[in-house]
Amino acid sequence: MRFLPHSFRHQITIKLVCLVFVCLLAGNLQAQTTLMGEGFGIETNLVAGKIIKHTTKFTSPIPELSSSVDVNFIWQTYGKKDWHQRRNFPVIGVGVSYIDYGSNLVYGKCVGVYPNLQIPLIRGKNLEWTFRFGDGLGYVTKVHQTGYPVDTQNVAVSTHLNDFACFMTDLRWHVDDHWQLQLGANFTHISNAGYYQPNLGVNMVGAHIGVQYFPTTSRPKQIVRELPQLKNRWLLQFRASISYKEARAEGNPIRASYFAAGYLSRRWKSKNKLYVGMDYAYHDDVYAFLKNYGVDYGHERGNSWDGALFAGNEFLVGRLGLVTQVGWYYHQTYLKFDDFYEKIGGNFYVLKSETGPVKEVFVSALLLTHEIVAQLAEFGVGFGF
Repeated sequence: MRFLPHSFRHQITIKLVCLVFVCLLAGNLQAQTTLMGEGFGIETNLVAGKIIKHTTKFTSPIPELSSSVDVNFIWQTYGKKDWHQRRNFPVIGVGVSYIDYGSNLVYGKCVGVYPNLQIPLIRGKNLEWTFRFGDGLGYVTKVHQTGYPVDTQNVAVSTHLNDFACFMTDLRWHVDDHWQLQLGANFTHISNAGYYQPNLGVNMVGAHIGVQYFPTTSRPKQIVRELPQLKNRWLLQFRASISYKEARAEGNPIRASYFAAGYLSRRWKSKNKLYVGMDYAYHDDVYAFLKNYGVDYGHERGNSWDGALFAGNEFLVGRLGLVTQVGWYYHQTYLKFDDFYEKIGGNFYVLKSETGPVKEVFVSALLLTHEIVAQLAEFGVGFGF
C-alpha cells in the first residue's frame, strides 16, 4: 500500500483491524447459539466512498476519500409472522456504522445506529441480489460553529445528533450455511432536518466488500402456510403532524410547523397501500421571517402556508409501514422551494383491524425533502376509516 498517501493507509489499516476483530467475535458466537437462535448472524462491511455535492450551497471542501466500517447484527426471518412469508422471508437487523469522512478538521467522524430491513430482489441457490435500507440516529464529532473552536467551513451539519439513513445493495455468495461473502454499493445521509441551520446534510456514496457469519445456520427451516388473502380495501385516512425549525429571524428562534393531510388509500397484494390526497402546512418560522424583515407587510399569514396534491406507496411490514410519497405544490409560502417535494419515513400501527368503524390508528415520522436536500421532520398521528 506504499503508493497510497499515509492518511489513506492509516484508514485502511484501521478498517482491516476492525474486520479481523469482528470475524473473531463471530467465531466466539458459536458457543452462544442457544441464546441467539437459528437465523442469527453478524455482518461487517468495509466501505470506501466519497461525499457528494448535492446542491450549489454546499461549499465545504470535498475530501478525496471517505471510508467506514459497518457492522450489522442480523436475523433471517423464517415465517413466525405472516409478514415474513408475504415479504419472501427478509432479513432484519440493527446496524452500527463508524464513518471517517476524510477531513477531521471539517467533518470529524460519525457513529450511526440504525434498525434496518433487507429484502431479496433475486434469490438463487447460492447467489442472491439484495437491497437493505434503514434509519436511525447518528452522532458527529464536528459541527458548524462560529465560536471556539471555529468551524465555518462545515456548512452541512450544525448539530451533533442527527438523523442517520443508510441504503445498501449487495451481490452475495453463499459459501455454506454459516459464511456468506458480498460486494455492493451504498449511500448514507445525515442531517437534523432543518432544526438548526446550516443543515445541508452530508451525503456519501461508496462501494463495499463484506462477510456474514451465522453461528447456527443462515437457512433456518421456513414455516410456510396458507395465508389469508386480505381484501384490497379502500380507506379514508387523515393525518395531523408537527415539526420544529430554526427561523431566520432575530435570535434564530425555534418555531413550529403544523400539517394536516387527507387521503384515500387502497391496499394491494395484502402487503402494500397506494394512496392519493391533499395536504396543508402552516409554517410559523416563515411568519417570523416575514414579520422580522417587514416583507410583504400585512400579508404575512397568507404567505406562510403551503398546500400540495400527493401520491405515494406504503410498504407494509407487520405493524410498520414504510412510506414513500411525492407531492406537487398548488400553493407555496413566500419562501418558495421546488414545485415538487418528497417524503420518506414510516407509520407504526397501534391499531390494525379488518372490521369496525376505525380500521387503523398510527403514529408517523416523515422526512420532507426537496430533491435530496432535507427540509424538516414531521411527527404525528393518523386514522383510517
